[in-house]
Amino acid sequence: MNRLPVADRPTVRRAAWALMTYEKRAVALILALHIAAALAAIAAPALVGQIVNEVNAGATADSVDRLALLIGVCVVIQVILGRYAQYFGHRFGERSIARLREEFVSRTLALPISVVERAGTGDLATRSSVDVANVGNTVRDVVPVVIIASTQLILLFGAVFVLHPLLGLVALTGLPSIMLVSRWYLRRATPAYLLEGAASAELTDELTATAEGARTVEALRLSGHRVERGTDRIGRQWQTRRATLALRSVFFPVVETSYAVPVAAILLAGGFFYSRGMVTLGAVVAAALYLQQAIEPLDRLLQWMEQAQRGIASFSRVLGVGLVPPEPRGAESAPSGQHLTVRGARFAYGGGPDVLHGIDLDVRPGERLALVGPSGAGKSTLARLLAGIDAPHAGSVRIGGLPVTDLEPAERRRRIALVTQEHHVFIGSLRDNLAFAAPGASDEQMRAALAAVGADWAADLPEGLDTEVGDGGRQLPAADAQQLALARLVLADPHTLILDEATAALDPTTARRTERALGAVLAGRTVIAIAHRLNTAHDADRVAVLEGGRITELGSHDELVRIGGAYAALWHSWHGPAPA
Repeated sequence: MNRLPVADRPTVRRAAWALMTYEKRAVALILALHIAAALAAIAAPALVGQIVNEVNAGATADSVDRLALLIGVCVVIQVILGRYAQYFGHRFGERSIARLREEFVSRTLALPISVVERAGTGDLATRSSVDVANVGNTVRDVVPVVIIASTQLILLFGAVFVLHPLLGLVALTGLPSIMLVSRWYLRRATPAYLLEGAASAELTDELTATAEGARTVEALRLSGHRVERGTDRIGRQWQTRRATLALRSVFFPVVETSYAVPVAAILLAGGFFYSRGMVTLGAVVAAALYLQQAIEPLDRLLQWMEQAQRGIASFSRVLGVGLVPPEPRGAESAPSGQHLTVRGARFAYGGGPDVLHGIDLDVRPGERLALVGPSGAGKSTLARLLAGIDAPHAGSVRIGGLPVTDLEPAERRRRIALVTQEHHVFIGSLRDNLAFAAPGASDEQMRAALAAVGADWAADLPEGLDTEVGDGGRQLPAADAQQLALARLVLADPHTLILDEATAALDPTTARRTERALGAVLAGRTVIAIAHRLNTAHDADRVAVLEGGRITELGSHDELVRIGGAYAALWHSWHGPAPA
């Protein structure tokens, strides 16, 4: 399975910078408030040191009270500024997350269908849920913490240098070990978290496949096999999580030990300097308080480093969706007609052997063509080529003289629609589900489309078109959901329609009624139907028989039955032999 790409570090840095600078004024305000709050915070230790010096010099209680009052004022100012800094920071974070989600949805919807199918639902689902959530947490929580903590640390260590340069040098004694272990951790963390994300996507793939195919698993007694595959994926995820835990088990103990080093060093060196008259006792006390105060922002900064690494890895995966080349914009000129032609088309999946071998086919405008053949003959693959989802590696598929894949994607979808036996009911009202195909459709047009495909159940819904369907609403049976998908098709009104077992979920009677209703609605349009029910072939203008990736027979139903070939055998086995 081909995973979606992952963005590299330079791409992540550029995107993060763009995200942070999108609202420059908001960022400037947040930084100013954080800096002001940090300045108010560092005033308190300096005032404590001043109190120590004045008491040592024999100060009165009034002067000590005044300094204590100033400390209280600084604390109040710090709380107020910090509160508003966090308030504006979280608002900025939520706006940034909203933009990120909108951009991700836009990039996802722009992905070529073939890319989505090759990547699998697990990878895309993990990126759209877990990874986007991780990035959101990073932007909303981690980035403000990093900004606040970094600002506080710069000001606190700067304040120690202001007290005395020698004390400032001593205060840096704990940083080398922290920097070394942080460098060691950062080099290994992002690749480790990327592997953890990939393992999570693989597990999601397996669970999704097992859940969606639960009936098949039960019918074929594949439970043991699926459990083994699931256990294997869980094992891989456990290994990747164990690897990230091993990194944390080294990183955090070293950091915690390094906190005590500068405080002890400042007290020892400060006592030595004080005994020689190089610094005041208040300066030593203030420096020790600054270093003690620095532990909290440093600890927060390093604690959030793990989440930051998760966020960076997730951001790489989220941005990777945008690295997939979009569908080509296609030709500026429109096709000169609706004639579909296939010449010498060959196709293979993922570099494997050819599944189509030199297909030649002409589909006339307004014709109804049925594609029949055994499973694996290449019917669905040919349908994908006709719809422009995939391109042949040899030969051509053209409409109106232009290659189908060269058409503007919107123009191609307007002209050609592919409907498979897979269908989806979106969360929302029945009207919302129909409006996807034709946003400007009226209620009368929607009801007519439902009636056209035989969806009589829609008229009995308690709230009509406003009835909520999908998860959390009215659950539509598979047959009703497939009729809803066909009603969307009627509203979309394409000129060429490709039905790939589109009525497979319907019972034979309902399927026959639906096909006849569709036949009346789609009169004059080109219809290419792929089905195992040969009634569709009987009603078609022509029938193409595919065997082993080749068209072996082509003609009307009566012609093919008369020549007694593969189609005749299929027809007699399905419908019964003709009477003698």
